[in-house]
Amino acid sequence: MADAKIRKPLYKDVLQTALHRRFSSAVLLSFAVAYVYAVLLGSWNSFFWSWFPIGPVGFRIALLLPIALFIVTLRIAQYHVGVRTSNSGFQSFLAHAIGVQTAEAIVTYSVCALLFSWIYRWTLPEGSGLELVNYYMSDRAKLNEKSIYFTANLVLLGVYQGIWHLFEDTDRLVLGTAKADKSDSGAHDADAQWQRLWAKLPSIVRSSFNHSLTAMAGSLFVYGLFLRTPLWRLALFFLRPWYNLPRSNFLPATWPFTATAILRSFYASFLFMLFITLANVSFSMLLSKEPLKNKKPLSSDAKKDPNGSLLNGLKSKKESIKGFAMWELAIIARDYPDRRKGIYEDIDRAGGPMWSEVYAICLDAIKSIETRIDGYGKPPPPDPAKTPSAVEPKKRYSEPPKEGDIFTSTPPKSKYRAEVEKLATKAVIAPGQGSQLSPIAKKALETGKQSLLKVQKEVTGSENPQTLFRGIANKILTSYYFGRPFRQEYSRRLAKVVLGTPYGEPSLYINAASALGSLTSYSLVEDKYGNVQRDVATIIRTLTTVTAKLTNFKDGLELHWTDVEGKRTSPDVEAVLGVLKATLSRLIEDFGPYARDLRLSLTDIRLAKEAAGMTTTSV
Repeated sequence: MADAKIRKPLYKDVLQTALHRRFSSAVLLSFAVAYVYAVLLGSWNSFFWSWFPIGPVGFRIALLLPIALFIVTLRIAQYHVGVRTSNSGFQSFLAHAIGVQTAEAIVTYSVCALLFSWIYRWTLPEGSGLELVNYYMSDRAKLNEKSIYFTANLVLLGVYQGIWHLFEDTDRLVLGTAKADKSDSGAHDADAQWQRLWAKLPSIVRSSFNHSLTAMAGSLFVYGLFLRTPLWRLALFFLRPWYNLPRSNFLPATWPFTATAILRSFYASFLFMLFITLANVSFSMLLSKEPLKNKKPLSSDAKKDPNGSLLNGLKSKKESIKGFAMWELAIIARDYPDRRKGIYEDIDRAGGPMWSEVYAICLDAIKSIETRIDGYGKPPPPDPAKTPSAVEPKKRYSEPPKEGDIFTSTPPKSKYRAEVEKLATKAVIAPGQGSQLSPIAKKALETGKQSLLKVQKEVTGSENPQTLFRGIANKILTSYYFGRPFRQEYSRRLAKVVLGTPYGEPSLYINAASALGSLTSYSLVEDKYGNVQRDVATIIRTLTTVTAKLTNFKDGLELHWTDVEGKRTSPDVEAVLGVLKATLSRLIEDFGPYARDLRLSLTDIRLAKEAAGMTTTSV
């Protein structure tokens, strides 16, 4: 019987296991917040039952916890790595606003807000003023508009938060880096993440307060102008079968905007915002922890072939898996000598030595920056699938049909008529023709033109017709709220080219350069087979070329006329460029004395030092 086929270790499996554990930690934190809310919303008639988790408090926890689960489930369905890259905020809006994910986010937050409004009203004591109906005599009931406004305010807050969720790109997971200088060491471990969450708590409270206040101001306007009548009639339609309500649909004479109703609505809005913000922040922080388990790389769980598991992640087409795998590779190259030696000594793989695989993957990631820079401003190559193939003309066995007018039924035009049509055509559509206007019309047109130019010159100081448009556009573009989405800022345009579209993950290139530099440097003492030294010259030349091109492109990219601030900074690109220079400097220092043996010329060393920003000296 043939041996069973051995399943290759998938990095996705070990990563999913780690993400499930982190998901459980985020849910546990939401459970703790739900417990605090359950105690806070209690009646406090009994000290013991006001906090004991088995009883009324546990029931309220069971009602509140699904709200956090809905938010976390939305994050799991839509999470991604990388920043949105586009020329302007408006382009990002067009690319991401219309789609299923937008509808999912808005519906999820709206449903969560509706559930929270029901739970909050249910926990209120009698006489709170937010009852669904009020009884005035015997069984005669009257619909309470304050409760309708209360629910509408929270649902509108949910819609607002769903839009803000997309605007802020809350679904992004910010992956960390493992730089060779260990400046970011421990920034994404478990203890550091919990400390960051605790330190961020005041800003979370402040943000929840501001969003609640903004949404309440908007809900007063929207409810009063657009929603009051339809919601009142909708509530009567659903409640008449259950309550003895009046048959008329007339609105109450008084508005529901009393001080008590507004304060209770704001308090409930603040609690809801704080609850979902804590769920979002905890999810983002806990899921972006370092790819370690018990202070060991995640791929170590694949005990039969940890290198194969890591290599599978590095080759993944899914950016999130590839990003975590590259992060783990950079950590291994910096902090784990045993795993480094395993990479150097793993030479019997089917696809080639492990070092050759890692070297090619890291170098391809770095060279992709050069490819995008070279392709900037050039038309995209045609899609070969859509390009029509050349069809050979069929051999003709007879004379082709005549192209002349063989079915002319009207006699040819007379010479006089043809000349008249020719003159009319020339007068109407001939280029460079003289004006056919009367002298009075000419004079009026010239006077109007001169008046317009005079006004334009007084406003802009120039007679160029485009100057007036530019002046008006610049006034709009300087506005933070109305103009900023349309600015094509330098940082956005540079990041789009360097990092790629529609998402660009800077940590992928930072970790690739760091891992390649660390593995190459440590090979001087740990690579007993000497496989790495054959590729050192190629690594240095490639890093030199990419670093020099990125530096020149960054310095030479012109500002767009809509970039009214003119800031020539791009933090993500500058971080990538800084690591490329640091890696190149490290390799020059480590392998400079062996330049001749590695077949690196003096020109190669000089160009590398110039690209890295080092002082050039003779070698």
